[in-house]
Amino acid sequence: MGTRERRNRSNEGDLLLTSLFQESGANPKEVAIAAVGGFGRGELSPGSDLDIVIVHSGSSSEDELGELINKILYPIWDKKIKVDYSVRTRSEVRAAAVEDLKVILGLLDVRLVCGNADLVADIQVDALDEWRRNSKGRLIELEKSLTERHQRFGELAYLLEPDLKEARGGLRDITALRAIHKSGTISIPIERISVAESILANVREALHVVSGRDKDKLLFQEQDKVAELLGYTNADILMSEVAQSARAVDYLLDSTWYRYAHKGKDGAGRFLRRVRTTTISRDISVRNKEVVIDHDADFAADAGIGLRAAAAAAQLGLPLSMGSLERLSVSLRAGTGHLPSPWPREARENLISLIGAGSSMVQVFEALDQEEVLFTWIPEWRSVRSLPQRNVLHRHTVDRHMVETAVHAAALTRKVHRPDLLLFSALFHDIGKGTDEDHSERGARLIAPLAARIGFSPEDISTIQLLVKHHLLLSATATRRDLDDPATIALVAELIPDLQTLELLHALSIADGEATGRAAWTDWKASLVAELVKRVELAITDNTIAQQPELTDAQRTRAESGALSVSIEDRKDVYAIEIVVPDSTGLLSVVAGVLNVLRLDVRSARTKSVGQVAVMEWIVIPDPYAPGLTQEKLYQEIARALENKSSLASRIQERIDTYAQLPTIPVPAPVVETFMDAATDATVIEVRSHDQPALLFRIGDAITRSSIDIRSAIVTTLGAEAIDTLYVSEIGGGPLSLERASEVAARIRAALK
Repeated sequence: MGTRERRNRSNEGDLLLTSLFQESGANPKEVAIAAVGGFGRGELSPGSDLDIVIVHSGSSSEDELGELINKILYPIWDKKIKVDYSVRTRSEVRAAAVEDLKVILGLLDVRLVCGNADLVADIQVDALDEWRRNSKGRLIELEKSLTERHQRFGELAYLLEPDLKEARGGLRDITALRAIHKSGTISIPIERISVAESILANVREALHVVSGRDKDKLLFQEQDKVAELLGYTNADILMSEVAQSARAVDYLLDSTWYRYAHKGKDGAGRFLRRVRTTTISRDISVRNKEVVIDHDADFAADAGIGLRAAAAAAQLGLPLSMGSLERLSVSLRAGTGHLPSPWPREARENLISLIGAGSSMVQVFEALDQEEVLFTWIPEWRSVRSLPQRNVLHRHTVDRHMVETAVHAAALTRKVHRPDLLLFSALFHDIGKGTDEDHSERGARLIAPLAARIGFSPEDISTIQLLVKHHLLLSATATRRDLDDPATIALVAELIPDLQTLELLHALSIADGEATGRAAWTDWKASLVAELVKRVELAITDNTIAQQPELTDAQRTRAESGALSVSIEDRKDVYAIEIVVPDSTGLLSVVAGVLNVLRLDVRSARTKSVGQVAVMEWIVIPDPYAPGLTQEKLYQEIARALENKSSLASRIQERIDTYAQLPTIPVPAPVVETFMDAATDATVIEVRSHDQPALLFRIGDAITRSSIDIRSAIVTTLGAEAIDTLYVSEIGGGPLSLERASEVAARIRAALK
């Protein structure tokens, strides 16, 4: 069962039609029979129609044509063979092709069966000429028809009972790809889906055999029979291959439409004589609305470039170009450009930025999967790739469900204090599926070495393991146990060590439930889980507010001098900077602004004021185009900025304006919270926000405009998310009043819009 059998079946159809044509007495100079569609491609399944066009010169009368058609078709019908036919002259064929998309798509695969070869050659030329000459309008029509069909039949890869022909990623889409390719408007590597086409066609053929019918929907009760006929061990393996094949088709089709839509255009959709390129980091650019890894990039010297490009693409809401992915994949397969273990901090941060991009990460992540780049970075992913979940509650395969969970988790990053742990755990919470062992227990065991390789600390790994192991705990407890029973609350509190872990587990439960579907995550269930969390919170006594940093004896000694001093430690991937500087209003904003102007990306900061001096510790990553950093240069820039703050503000605005030209993705709104009783001598303001150019400068500037002091600050950037905890006081000392705290919070929110 395969291509040869389908070709032989088509050849048998040719022989039958040729024999009947000859027996009919038809004049071979005036009439021809042409095969179109699947029959034209020589791909007849057992239940497929013989799709034919009987072409004639127009010299025969209607009675003569009717008699001829009856002589050819009645013997076929007597054999219970289905025929889809039309009888037309060349001009009638041409008119039908102009009017009907389905007709012209079939004619793109037209071939001679018997009779006048010139008649068939003419309609072949006419069809291709019409398709190419009016490709702009015809491709719009084709895309619209595909969208409507996909809405009706769904995504083949994620359906329990998919339509192998009509669903998204099915055989009909392969025909559409060939048609787009034949239009000559854009080149398509059709060979990429040859294996997928063969698998889908074989499964469809087997379905016809086991069902004894011409059908394309693979029902649940037929999957075991089809798997057995095709030699698969079980139906799960069959459906996994079907899903992967559909994803390969969908990936190529999606990429094709995108490249066609943006071919030779700028961001505003205008056609350009010369393609515009915008550099976003070293060896990474935006071109034709795609993120591109430059051709002269050195994968061996820059092992993190793939993750950096993927994160940039997801955060900009753009695809990563297929050509870039292919070159990256070839490099990795050749053993060039592999990440070390553990990963550098920048690589881990880029992975979190990719995961946290919400819905725009799906396309990028799927591309990494299709090009098999993902399996070099995360080999554990292969075991769940297209793994079916034959469960009516689940809409997706295991891998896609985890991706969807990460998408939902990205919308909850303002609800937690460690968004990186939430996003990572969401993406891998079901990594233990695929065996008879409890998937939560197995997942907790598998996630530890994976998280260690990616560079998480031992403490973070313990938290991630707990989240994976207990990701069903809250929903199961809330729906199966009595929430009024103290033992129920004690059971959960015993397993959850602190409030930070509880908020992470709550967010993961929500994301997992929402990704599963409304049948699994109802408003009733969500409210029960929320009530359980509320009661467990009361049983846990810690808090989630970052504590003020403590200074070392050496730092206190340096602070006693009261003079500006700068020291820099090059830690290979990052710079560790210590700054001792006379305290002043707006100091945090000024120093953050200087670092921004010097193209230094702040990953974390800890500052504390002692008397009239501030001690600052910064961890920064240099932009690929950042100038070399020296203590003298940084000292001069800080001194200059302290003397002329307005000049610094204008330089920062230039950088903000540059970034504003790039596309953006939707992200949750910033959260600004005030805590009045968290410190005796200060008010705590906590800002949770999506990272953005000069974020800390904006926050600091808003506080400066409020005429209050920052006594301490703890700044953390986790992937593309930032959490800034500020201990502030009135200029003369003392915490803020409730009214003042609300005023400052509102000013910060306005600054981050």
